[in-house]
Amino acid sequence: IFHITRGGVSKASKVINLSEDIFGGFNSTLRGGYVTHHEYIQVGKGRDVGLNPISIFEAKVANGNGEQTLSRDVYRLGHRFDFYRMLSFYFTTIGFYFSSMLTVITVYAFLYGRMYMVMSGAEKEILRLATPNQLAALEQALATQSIFQLGFLMVLPMVMEIGLEEGFRSAIVDFFIMQLQLASVFFTFQLGTKSHYYGRTILHGGSKYRPTGRGFVVFHAKFAENYRLYSRSHFVKGLELLLLLIVYQVYGHSYRSSNLYLYITVSMWFMVGSWLFAPFIFNPSGFEWQKTVDDWTDWKRWLDDRGGIGIPVDKSWESWWSVEQEYLKHTNIRGRILEITLALRFFIYQYGIVYQLNISQNSKSFLSLISMLMLMLNSLYFDPQMVSMGRRKFGTDFQLMFRILKALLFLGFLSVMTVLFVVCELTLTDLSASILAFLPTGWAILLIGQVLRSPIKALGIWDSVKELGRAYEKIMGLVIFAPIAVLSWFPIVSEFQARLLFNQAFSRGLQISMILAGRKDKAASSYK
Repeated sequence: IFHITRGGVSKASKVINLSEDIFGGFNSTLRGGYVTHHEYIQVGKGRDVGLNPISIFEAKVANGNGEQTLSRDVYRLGHRFDFYRMLSFYFTTIGFYFSSMLTVITVYAFLYGRMYMVMSGAEKEILRLATPNQLAALEQALATQSIFQLGFLMVLPMVMEIGLEEGFRSAIVDFFIMQLQLASVFFTFQLGTKSHYYGRTILHGGSKYRPTGRGFVVFHAKFAENYRLYSRSHFVKGLELLLLLIVYQVYGHSYRSSNLYLYITVSMWFMVGSWLFAPFIFNPSGFEWQKTVDDWTDWKRWLDDRGGIGIPVDKSWESWWSVEQEYLKHTNIRGRILEITLALRFFIYQYGIVYQLNISQNSKSFLSLISMLMLMLNSLYFDPQMVSMGRRKFGTDFQLMFRILKALLFLGFLSVMTVLFVVCELTLTDLSASILAFLPTGWAILLIGQVLRSPIKALGIWDSVKELGRAYEKIMGLVIFAPIAVLSWFPIVSEFQARLLFNQAFSRGLQISMILAGRKDKAASSYK
């Protein structure tokens, strides 16, 4: 009766009030009511037990917490609570997601700051002026910090709770069993899910309900499905952090000890590995060779499909790419400006690498930057995706003209490369560094193009942006798929994964079923 007379639990907006039950609690508390919590010993309820359904559920809850952060209910409660109740309110609602986003932002700030110190020479000068005793003390301090960065400090409350209930011996044993079951990989991966969807909702809003199904999950998820689900939330960010770690190592290895680099970056390497490969580690039969081949065929078919009206996202890359940008259609001018501002970090990264090229040592002007930009533009024009798009546009009547245009572009590309190698003394090292620099730059151009979709469509170059996006999807998919394909060559990896994911009886039955399936296939082929 109390809630019915005060608006009820269900709210008017399915976007803002995505987590409708907690808004009922907000409503009750603001009006002087109390919300009690009842614990039951055993309550049966369907729960998500697979990585993909769990990630979808975490994305939905993170979106809901983002809308709570923007709502007036949380604002009013924060103004009316006393200090201690406000701390409890922060910890039990939006604070956990805000802290998760802050953790990821800290990693980005740390790596970009380290990259600046390496590119500018500040780190080299600091280490040169330091005495050996000071360096030893620094390495000892960083070693202690790296241990806590692995998450041991966050595990302490769990160990204390299990220790009080079952004894500290059981707590320590449970902790090590969790590590053997790759619990750290799982929770590090979910950290990326929470921070991505919470941050996107803060910037642009537009949360939505995501059905999980809660069905039987012991089945193999295809590579294309995992890519659609985790591309923007984990894979793109993981590859960006991977590039930053590689650049930090390459440009600072000549004067920095290996121990110092390891202490600083070990937890970040662990996070990058978890974000890129956790979906495949927790995917049943993720390293079985035949399924890997089928996944690659399905991935290629999905990526090359042109899409259209009514084509679902699991059938066409273009349909999925359009759905992924829906949040930009409804964002305001503040969200667009922030999105463009965040994309500018790739240009700073690019300039830092170009600044270190041998071709630019004699002159720190922007001439070398312009020459490298010409190299990138020639590479983009020579891209096979651009060529295929041009072939479709010219049609069969202008094939001769199109081939002449391709020949001219190729000759222009060769001439630019020849001038850079002969006149500007470009080296192969510089060429490799340029590729490392301009791959993120092209991604930044793509992000800005997506934000400015309407003006670009008016200029008639939206198809070029789309083909550039397709090319980047192919590159990212190949980089992620290559280690999976290599590991799938070894049957022991698939057997180890089955034993890791399932209990002994189930994994043994799974292996026997695979053997029987192989015998049936052989018998059928011999019968034919």
